[in-house]
Amino acid sequence: MRLMLNKMEMDATVVIGEGEMDEAPMLHIGERLGTGRGPELDIAVDPLEGTNLVAYGQENSTTVIAAAPRGTLLHAPDMYMYKMAVGPKAKGSIDLERSIVDNVRNVADALGKDVSELTVMVQQRERHADILQEIKSTGARAKLFTDGDVTCAIATAVESTGVDLFVGIGGAPEGVLSAVALKCLGGEMQAKLLPANDEERERCKTMGIHTPDIPLEMDRLVSSDDCIFVATGITTGVMLNGIQRNHDGTQTTHSLVTYGGGQGIHFVTSHHKRLIAV
Repeated sequence: MRLMLNKMEMDATVVIGEGEMDEAPMLHIGERLGTGRGPELDIAVDPLEGTNLVAYGQENSTTVIAAAPRGTLLHAPDMYMYKMAVGPKAKGSIDLERSIVDNVRNVADALGKDVSELTVMVQQRERHADILQEIKSTGARAKLFTDGDVTCAIATAVESTGVDLFVGIGGAPEGVLSAVALKCLGGEMQAKLLPANDEERERCKTMGIHTPDIPLEMDRLVSSDDCIFVATGITTGVMLNGIQRNHDGTQTTHSLVTYGGGQGIHFVTSHHKRLIAV
């Protein structure tokens, strides 16, 4: 991925990547990519979202990248973030400051559904026990996933997935990636950083976030409509097929591409003659 990005006519900086410079050999935060000529961009990237999913042969692993004009993506610190997301039909119905019960009911109203018809995607973690209990108390259906919360948040904006609401605590960098895709698709995400200690609070300030306890609206996560998001399936998941190895030695990939400005969603099937390193 880094090799190909460095061939592109752009002056890009990684703002969401594989970690700090001393933690990752490449695609680290602050790394410059491209030829140095062309548009100035922020890049958010997760070359392997769902490492454990690939290791154990499970579904929903992807490789994802997002780009927007320089200075328009939130430089999210690597910590937990409380996130809530919906698709375009339920945009404006969520409020991170209200209870899960209220949000479930409001999303159902926006979609013209009975609460019992609503599907809420939640990561299967002990920290979500209270959230799951609240969802169940409304009569809505909770759909659990193990890893890969970028894909699962985006699923709210893809009608064929049957997902209506995404909620839970996960990584902040993944939240920014999800927000770019949802902005392109006309959906909505709200988020709140959850610094665990003074060190993480100081890190928020270093990245320009002085009040982490205040919910982040969509335009704070990604402030430009001129953005792009691409995801390619590694293992088959809720939206994308995994990499297929064909009898003739070629490989087939399935990707999602979406642009800002409401230009829709594109699913692209590609056939490759050369081996793809996974």
